[in-house]
Amino acid sequence: MEKDRIKELINKLAAEHSLSLEEYEMLIDGYSSEAAELLAEKAVRVRQSVYGNSVYTRGLIEISNICRNDCYYCGIRKSNRKCSRYRLTEQQITDCADAGHELGFRTFVLQGGEDPFFTDEVLCRIVRRIKQAHPDSAVTLSMGERSRESYRALFEAGADRYLLRHETADKEHYEKLHPAEMSFDNRMRCLQELRETGYQVGCGFMVGSPYQKNADIAKDLRFIEDFHPDMCGIGPFIPHKDTPFADRKAGTLEMTCYLLSIIRLIYPPVLLPATTALGTIHPLGREMGIKSGANVVMPNLSPVTVRDKYMLYDNKICTGEESAECRGCLDRRMRSIGYELVIDRGDIKRDRAYNEERRISD
Repeated sequence: MEKDRIKELINKLAAEHSLSLEEYEMLIDGYSSEAAELLAEKAVRVRQSVYGNSVYTRGLIEISNICRNDCYYCGIRKSNRKCSRYRLTEQQITDCADAGHELGFRTFVLQGGEDPFFTDEVLCRIVRRIKQAHPDSAVTLSMGERSRESYRALFEAGADRYLLRHETADKEHYEKLHPAEMSFDNRMRCLQELRETGYQVGCGFMVGSPYQKNADIAKDLRFIEDFHPDMCGIGPFIPHKDTPFADRKAGTLEMTCYLLSIIRLIYPPVLLPATTALGTIHPLGREMGIKSGANVVMPNLSPVTVRDKYMLYDNKICTGEESAECRGCLDRRMRSIGYELVIDRGDIKRDRAYNEERRISD
């Protein structure tokens, strides 16, 4: 009977793009290889109806591993004295974007710790330089919590998208992953202000993070359903040896792929990465993510000399490849499973019929 109930929930999600909190938890509790296969089949069909077999690339530029925060799970947390710190110069960052554009990238993701050096003035100047040099490209920022005024200034400078993982939609769980000076309410405020400013907004969470229960994941899925992020980055929790969670178990490939399929069915147009973390826990992790409904990969454009310093978790892959090699490798990998890396900004393709259906139901 349980198998029949899980199948009913999967069919309901595919048809209605919505479940109750209790139903999401039941679907997670009922994980099986059979359920995962059915979810992936439906997720891939939905993704192909919106994006075909195109896989979008994001050129990742890790601009600094200096961070004012002390998140318990993160290898670049400010208390990690063993972390070798670096900060790219403005010229290095724009050089990375120039090289990436030559390779066919049309989205650049500037990611870093919450480094006080990157004021609005500095970041706005960098965004303008990239946009002036490459007007056919999108600039995505992943620079943490900032003020509404800061988000507005960066948007007006030309930033198109902003990634800010919510990490967990449960306040109590959030407080177990972060020090007291970090606020769940502030994280949610930032996401709302990013949306109101006009960005394409990305959220996301770790799968299998310490203290996470299936009920917490169900809340994440309800949050995603309600918030409708343009992008959603999820990946398995992987411990870092120099953090308080060093001895914790990593999240699993299986549950991460299961949730990728669910998220695709919740919001069919969502841009959904097969993350580097997936590729770290399994040699074919990114391919399996794509086959579960993902449609984005994020090769690294950072200088090879600093890649092994941006170590959020242990054993991160692709720290020694040149940018061209990294893109070429991913292109071959995607072609091997019937997909194609495309030269495109990779904007979200909002499904008009789906959005109209949601408007009427709301």
